[in-house]
Amino acid sequence: MVEWTGEKSAYRQVADDLCARIAAGEFASSGRIPSLAAIRTEYEVTQTVARAAVTHLKEAGLVVSHQGKAAFLAPEAATKAGAMTGDTEGLRRELAEVREELRALVARVAELEAK
Repeated sequence: MVEWTGEKSAYRQVADDLCARIAAGEFASSGRIPSLAAIRTEYEVTQTVARAAVTHLKEAGLVVSHQGKAAFLAPEAATKAGAMTGDTEGLRRELAEVREELRALVARVAELEAK
């Protein structure tokens, strides 16, 4: 629920909560975030606030959408959202995976160059 008397605007509160949920992987199975109608109902906000929250997520590179369609998670949305919400442990895991993939690629290139 949105705190209307808080320092942070209503749309940012909604966007920040959705961002945290993206980082937690809540929408990973469906690949999309709730519809504007669902956001309005869940957060008890207006259409304008819901739309502004989704626009904020789009501008942050977390979701992509097309008019009349759902908003879908962008590639690497969970990683980006984790960085935005301060999920350093998630970033460490991601970095370890990238390092391992890089080591494997370096080994493959060395093997190919040796031939």
